[in-house]
Amino acid sequence: MSENSITIESILTPRLTQIGLPGSSKKKVLEEVARTVASVRTDLEEHEIFDNLIARERLGSTGIGQGIAIPHSRSDSCDEVIGCLFTTKEKVSFDAIDNEPVDVLFVLLVPKEATSEHLELLSQIAEKFNNPSFCDKLRACGSDQALYDTMVA
Repeated sequence: MSENSITIESILTPRLTQIGLPGSSKKKVLEEVARTVASVRTDLEEHEIFDNLIARERLGSTGIGQGIAIPHSRSDSCDEVIGCLFTTKEKVSFDAIDNEPVDVLFVLLVPKEATSEHLELLSQIAEKFNNPSFCDKLRACGSDQALYDTMVA
């Protein structure tokens, strides 16, 4: 890896890693994501985060299968790549490619111009989530800290 390559560990913080995110629909879950991010990152607007994530979902679901979604968007307000990891309280229909409901979300918010980093991160995240036993470990986490530790291990 080159020295300026970006890693999951460098963008994910314990404060944006949460188990049991409430929401009974894709829209409600993404509203909770936006609310949570805006409460931690006060430089970002909740409505803008939500609008950007919903606009991206309209292009095609970010549900990659096996209960996993990787919602992501670019934003003018975002000055660095932000990663967030959530498990949901209940499985949510996400129009995923396999039509399975989603209960694990890795959310990526990136600056408008961060194209190669964005693609590199999506690739790293998808690779991790391609391992069913890793996904089972995430789902079994009983605390936010355990979820964070599992993801960055």
